[in-house]
Amino acid sequence: MPNDIRKPAHAPVRSLIAVEPRFALSFCVVLLTGASALASLVFACATPFAAYAVVAGAMLPLPPALAVVAATWLVNQAIGFGVLGYPHDPNALYWGLAIGTAALLATAASKPVLRSLTRFGAAAALGSALICAYAVYELALLAFTPALGGTGGFALSIVGRLFVLNALWLIALFAVCAVIRLIAGVRRRPALS
Repeated sequence: MPNDIRKPAHAPVRSLIAVEPRFALSFCVVLLTGASALASLVFACATPFAAYAVVAGAMLPLPPALAVVAATWLVNQAIGFGVLGYPHDPNALYWGLAIGTAALLATAASKPVLRSLTRFGAAAALGSALICAYAVYELALLAFTPALGGTGGFALSIVGRLFVLNALWLIALFAVCAVIRLIAGVRRRPALS
């Protein structure tokens, strides 16, 4: 099959590549766990896991992307239970596990969208992946409500507001990557004498 051109299993969104590929995992861990700590302290229960899922999925192959998103979830939970005083009861613990599960499912859902739409540009791929990841995240959480309660959190106004929050975080993380890529590019240039 001479004309059979296959895409690699992981084709990163080029505009999110801020560092050399060998540092991508470390960079992604620092970027997203730092963002998770900031978002957890500022927004508590509104941490933008769908945005994190898309960024990790865009930068990394699926297994390390899942590990990075799991690390962001752990940071969120540690801050929630350790600093923000989340109740230490079974329902809160189960909701924490539900959020982690939903974040991992959102990461897995974003990968095929990113892979198939990257050729249409970063904005199309990232935007579509965010819509998909957010839908999967919210549907996964909704699936837990019969056992855990909390259907009031799925009002259209709340879901819409949280989607906008995720979109803004995705744009901010994209901008951070662009700035770091610019700085890293400046540092690699030879000094003029």
